[in-house]
Amino acid sequence: MMIEGKSVYSGVAIGRLAIYHKADNQVKREKISDVDAELARFEEARNTAKEQLAGLYEKALKEVGEVNAAIFEVHQMMLDDLDYVESVINMIQSQEVNAEYAVATTGDTLSEVFASMDDDYMRERAADVKDISNRVIAVLQGKGAGGLNADEPVILLADDLAPSETVQLDKSKVLSFVTRHGSTNSHTAILARTMNIPALIGIDYPEDAEGKMGIVDGYEGKLIIDPPVSVLETYQKRKEADEEKKRLLLELKGKENVTIDGTKINLYANIGSVADVASVLANDAGGIGLFRSEFLYLESSDYPTEEEQFAAYRKVAESMAGKKVIIRTLDIGADKQVDYFHLDKEDNPAMGYRAIRICLDRRDVFKTQLRALYRASYYGTISIMFPMIISVNEVKEIKKVIAEVKAELDEEKIPYKDVEIGIMIETPAAVMMSEELAQEVDFFSVGTNDLTQYTLAIDRQNPKLDNIYDSHHPAILKMLKMIVDNGHKGGCWVGICGELGADTTLTETFLKMGFDELSVSPSMILKVRQEIRSIELK
Repeated sequence: MMIEGKSVYSGVAIGRLAIYHKADNQVKREKISDVDAELARFEEARNTAKEQLAGLYEKALKEVGEVNAAIFEVHQMMLDDLDYVESVINMIQSQEVNAEYAVATTGDTLSEVFASMDDDYMRERAADVKDISNRVIAVLQGKGAGGLNADEPVILLADDLAPSETVQLDKSKVLSFVTRHGSTNSHTAILARTMNIPALIGIDYPEDAEGKMGIVDGYEGKLIIDPPVSVLETYQKRKEADEEKKRLLLELKGKENVTIDGTKINLYANIGSVADVASVLANDAGGIGLFRSEFLYLESSDYPTEEEQFAAYRKVAESMAGKKVIIRTLDIGADKQVDYFHLDKEDNPAMGYRAIRICLDRRDVFKTQLRALYRASYYGTISIMFPMIISVNEVKEIKKVIAEVKAELDEEKIPYKDVEIGIMIETPAAVMMSEELAQEVDFFSVGTNDLTQYTLAIDRQNPKLDNIYDSHHPAILKMLKMIVDNGHKGGCWVGICGELGADTTLTETFLKMGFDELSVSPSMILKVRQEIRSIELK
């Protein structure tokens, strides 16, 4: 069986198919006749959920450390909370309802109670109550607690994946992403490029695909289910040829990013987590051009503390051993939602309350991150970059907060370095003001994904518009040239950290425009280096 869709990253994957199950479970109210049996079902499910959480804690402890694993301990304790347990038991006994309904109702009620409290810490427990309730319901219904359950690497099938879901996946178990929805610019697509694995969207796979053998053809945009032996053999050869090309690229490790006539360019990597540093080093990047710090917030159930952030930033800085590490401050909102921020639903979130707008409004959150960043700067070469800038006034406000942070650290005698500060140029307003903005900062980094979206008035998450989303549009290319010229005039160095930076059909154009740096997915470093070394500009 062959299903056609659209490729968002090329390559071939061969393996078993596994469907990603959302954690939310539909619950119906049912009358029960045996109360004692229902109470026993609840108790057994609660104990199973606690065992699952204990296992997750041990796994997280090894993979992400004690601080990030602690949430699973908190969830275990919440399952023993008397108010929670007694509420469920009371509902089953007094209303003679099924355990699933009692758990769901208790979860909703307690979640609302927490959400309405004045204390920030207690408010943020609302999402945790929902999480543990969903886990118990999943056990009662005989389902997994959501996510991917696989003992071997698989081709992952999903309706769509939110950033908060992709960040929690065990990446070692994913051979390819295949989704029904999403767009070529979705975060699943960006993750696939980071992981260097094929990905497809628009694939309406059947529900009985679970466990069957599959082939993902990322070149033709096809998913083949239960392929005949002859087709399997053909794709196996194609996969081997791809691996040989990758092997030849590895010969470029240690070589300079320099054109035939001697023009040099810095080639850095984009990452989303501390764990991605291994891929940066393996692919021989010259530094990190974009560390998406929001993933520290997405993978946490509460605001990450200053110490948690400091530990992450310090680890990245130390691991890069003096090479430049550009960390983008918190960029949530739009398609990156974090429950505990309690952001209002917006009709047009891409142009709404997001990124630097949230940070300048919630100064306590912003200062916590900046303190962690400046403290970590002492242990490496950190630069700080601010997203979604539209005016000089915003940069001046940012500088005021930085001055407060430095004064506090001086008073506390905590060492830090003077770091480069830069801005993302991703709005037409920033492009038009780039000459003035260059007077305020040390560098520009162009976020081509959002710049294209805002300039062309095209929602980059809307798959219906993929055919007219054109990052090569003459308006975009004219803007890129303007950004470079104005940046250099003001003494800034200028880079690209958006997906367009990895487009090798434009590498020569970028070099001719005068870009100083390109930052791409780690898996694209050697491919872009190969392109740079084949170009003659003079």
